[in-house]
Amino acid sequence: MISYIIGIVDSVESDRVIIENNGIGYNIFMPQTSLEIIGIGEEIKIYTYLSVREDAMQLFGFLSKDELELFKKLIGVSGVGPKGGLAIISACPGDSLWMAIISGDDKAISKAQGIGAKTAQRIIIELKDKIDTENIIYGNITQNGKNNPSVESDVIEALSALGYSRNDALHAVKKVNFSEDVDVETALKEALKNIL
Repeated sequence: MISYIIGIVDSVESDRVIIENNGIGYNIFMPQTSLEIIGIGEEIKIYTYLSVREDAMQLFGFLSKDELELFKKLIGVSGVGPKGGLAIISACPGDSLWMAIISGDDKAISKAQGIGAKTAQRIIIELKDKIDTENIIYGNITQNGKNNPSVESDVIEALSALGYSRNDALHAVKKVNFSEDVDVETALKEALKNIL
């Protein structure tokens, strides 16, 4: 019903923001990570999801369409409501949620308030097949100067073989600056520096 709202930030609270648009103040629940970067008095565009229940109508907002789509996927999982979805996005910001799902790291997901181990495992099972894994792992390859995905894949596998979690391996490899002529050994050393 409401795709997005553009307005002036009136106030920022612990779990929500109030946006004024044409004399109306919209109460929008948002992830903690988004609330930390919003300033009072600035104009902002928030992509929204309207949750309608018998006893309440609530707006949930996100700074990007991707984050909104992720939220919709999360609340599509049995046992995850809008507040739970928001808590998960707050606990696992950016690509870290996708990486936790890809690597099966239910502990990272269950750090979210109100999300137990069983729900985290259900999220992994239900969403794992809905992820474009290569896009997440190699996602901004050209932006980051990374243009050798086969070496990246080998380094991830090597780190996993050394006993590091797949999630840690993915994070470490994303920080390595790959070039066309880099070999696995050099890239692995750089990735290890990022883990340690």
